[in-house]
Amino acid sequence: MRKQVQGDRKEKKVPISPLPFRKIGKEDLYQLWIKENLPNSEKLNKISENLETFRYQPLISIILLEKKASPYFQQTIESIINQVYPNWEICYISEEIQQNIEVENRIKLVLKSENRDLATDLNSALALATGDFVTLLNSQDILTPDALYQMALFLNKHPDSDMVYSDEDKLTSEGKLIEPYFKPDWCPDSFLSRMYTSHLCIYRRELLEKLNGFRVGYKGSYEYDLILRLSEVSQKIFHIPKVLYHSRIPENGVEIDGEISEATAKKALTEALSRRGETGIVYRVSNHPGFYRIRYQISHKKLVSIIIPTRNLGNILDRCLESIFSKTSYPNYEVIVIDNGSNETEALSIIEEWKNKQPERFKCYEMNIPFNFSKLNNYAVEKAKGDYLLFLNNDTEIKTCDWLEAMVEQVQREKIGAVGALLLYPDDTIQHAGVVLGIRSVADHSHRGFSPTDAGYKGQIISVNNYSAVTGACLMCRREVFEKVGGFDEELAVAFNDVDLCLKMLHKGYRNVYVPHAVLYHHESKSREVENTGEKQLRFQQEIHKMKQRWKYLIEEDPCYNPHLTRQKEDFSLRIQTNVEVAVSMYDKDAKVVGYSIDLPLPGVEQHISSICIAGWVVGKKYRPVTVRLISLTKLGKVLREVPANLHRPDVVRIHPEYSDAQYSGFWGEIEATEVAPESKISLEAILKDGSHVGLGMVSLKCPNLTSLT
Repeated sequence: MRKQVQGDRKEKKVPISPLPFRKIGKEDLYQLWIKENLPNSEKLNKISENLETFRYQPLISIILLEKKASPYFQQTIESIINQVYPNWEICYISEEIQQNIEVENRIKLVLKSENRDLATDLNSALALATGDFVTLLNSQDILTPDALYQMALFLNKHPDSDMVYSDEDKLTSEGKLIEPYFKPDWCPDSFLSRMYTSHLCIYRRELLEKLNGFRVGYKGSYEYDLILRLSEVSQKIFHIPKVLYHSRIPENGVEIDGEISEATAKKALTEALSRRGETGIVYRVSNHPGFYRIRYQISHKKLVSIIIPTRNLGNILDRCLESIFSKTSYPNYEVIVIDNGSNETEALSIIEEWKNKQPERFKCYEMNIPFNFSKLNNYAVEKAKGDYLLFLNNDTEIKTCDWLEAMVEQVQREKIGAVGALLLYPDDTIQHAGVVLGIRSVADHSHRGFSPTDAGYKGQIISVNNYSAVTGACLMCRREVFEKVGGFDEELAVAFNDVDLCLKMLHKGYRNVYVPHAVLYHHESKSREVENTGEKQLRFQQEIHKMKQRWKYLIEEDPCYNPHLTRQKEDFSLRIQTNVEVAVSMYDKDAKVVGYSIDLPLPGVEQHISSICIAGWVVGKKYRPVTVRLISLTKLGKVLREVPANLHRPDVVRIHPEYSDAQYSGFWGEIEATEVAPESKISLEAILKDGSHVGLGMVSLKCPNLTSLT
């Protein structure tokens, strides 16, 4: 962090004048994203010149499906003809060749019959195809001009690929692009919940032929069934995080009969389970067409060891234990409490009561050490007898009786590492629905604050999904997997030890999953201040540093997320990178403080950024600062962030050695550019321990690229 000694900038009182404000909508933001990311003519010319460097220029066969006469058919054809990458052919399924298609060697006709299953026509087209790779294109949809180029570019880097898919969006009848779908990399368990790869997707033709192509009897689910079979013989499935396909919204709503599509999707999934040697029943997710949930048969109801570290707070522990023993329907479990130095009579009494109530299932072991979540749980595993380990916070409460069944169903599967549950706050909003890497530095919870009945981003809340990590507040894994990865890292005493454990499993080739039908309450306060001392903040910063050193590549690009989605929120909203003009001014120094500084952002222009860091330090004269508020004057005084003012700042000690609090006087916050766009004034205000408020200065921000959207 850049050191900015108080006095480097001229201190002056800045008049506060609210700016007009209009919130930028999702569609407006996507229009900006399109402007910044989809290639313009200049970019297309540059990538066209780059074609000469391709050592491999595979022929790509486009199977063009004409389901019915479409007024947009010519636009579809033009999107193929206008491809920057020239090495393609069309295998056109139609009753007759359209007059507006010029017959040439690159266009092959497959005559379709009303009495034949579409799979037969698709296979006829596949038989005519001569390309190394094949893709399907609906007769109303549009390819971006660089679509096939991006596929060919990827194949030059990864020539062994068997399947490559891209992101996509939707196209209205007015020609507007909306509703982008920014997809994760290949997530097998997410795919079992719904067909998410969709378009654009290319397949190695040789592999499709080995699979005998498309199967009759899967109307509405031909590609879903194909990919399920393909993924059983190849793991060379890759994702390009670029929008390469515009899917036109049908004017009459839905093209495919929903009941037929559901029946064939369930059929494809059921047969996939059988081929894979797994037993389960496929259910549709109520009120969410196209989403499915597999309830696997539990082969052996092995012992589950439920491990709960605790210290004092007897009533909280009692509520947790009562819910386990009264609600859990799974028959084979034990509960192991690790008492981390309880000295309150009530807590000790409650532990003794449960020993008497559940002498066979309940055990308590003492480990009186300075709090270290990792050591406590590793010690508990030594005492546990179960094949399955369930790490559980003492402030949780069971909501669904079959919570253990739902988790055991998944954890028994060979390739599964950690299994996480849906955790709710007491007000029935979501506390955890999977962990996303890279959010707010290292990682944070998905869809925090949402309703559990909300689908979430593209169904993430209501479906089983792969995540890189799940929270240790309720995490199940097999003992053999836990031991294989070395258990919890005891150098990560408090923060991120659960994320680290999950990433070690990921590194060993296991997949981590979130299950929405295992539901618990987590009585953690939404506003709790965990790291409320300077020493704790220093330890927290050290743990962040360790995680970033160890898992930098995953934190920067979570394979279960998408680089075009936000790093500042839990809602999977769009990540916009733009230029931001910055000005910083200081208020006149208040007598209650010794000194202060706004180190970041630096005045000038920040280029191509998605968020703005606001950081500095403040030293109080009599009372130390507790927090710093970042207040939007544009939004009539709304507090955008309230951040701790106790970060470790050894440089400030050298400036003010006479004040002991100077060592822990730093503050740091981060705000998305879109939160303050197109123009904002943010006032910084320190809250001292005595409750008094001290103005520090103002950060003025302007986003020229976003101005046109308001």
